[in-house]
Amino acid sequence: MKRNVAILVFPEIEILDFAGPFEVFAATDELNGARLFHTYTVAELPGSIRARNGLKIVPDFTLESAPTPHLLIIPGGAGTRLLLQRPSLLEWIRQRHARTEHTVSVCTGALVLAKAGLLEHRRATTHIDHLSELAALAPHTEIDPTVRFTDNGQILTSAGIAAGIDVSLHVVARLHGDAVAERTARYLEYHWRNDGGRVR
Repeated sequence: MKRNVAILVFPEIEILDFAGPFEVFAATDELNGARLFHTYTVAELPGSIRARNGLKIVPDFTLESAPTPHLLIIPGGAGTRLLLQRPSLLEWIRQRHARTEHTVSVCTGALVLAKAGLLEHRRATTHIDHLSELAALAPHTEIDPTVRFTDNGQILTSAGIAAGIDVSLHVVARLHGDAVAERTARYLEYHWRNDGGRVR
């Protein structure tokens, strides 16, 4: 089964937060005969979006037009603070999460999952500079500042920015085995830390 991988994009998104996971899933698909993942970007509204430092993104779909995701990726960046004030977007995330195999946050995307109520009584992490924000939004969540990523089964969270690559490779390994993920990591020339281990 070819899985849909939806990556949410929004103004002031951190570039590597979405580009890293996009590259992992797209490269894995390419290396395996274009039969594993369909990776695409989703935004609240049509039209281009400016990411951090001025990079312009043209999303593939809006919330209403996007295919139902098997994997939902919520990146981070300064723009996540605006997402926390979007009840309709948070509800969209909750509804899609109810049908995903895996919902994954990268960096401060964990704040969005927390605001949506999806991290209650789970283990989570985020960017080292925003751990206190996550703790405030998710008082019943175990915040772990020592790991590269956390795996709660359906919900996974990663530490800051480049850690999104690690958690994405981990998801590939869960779905298709270590050998497939290791092949992708070699292709990316990325030193993959698949232990959810200590970041700092």
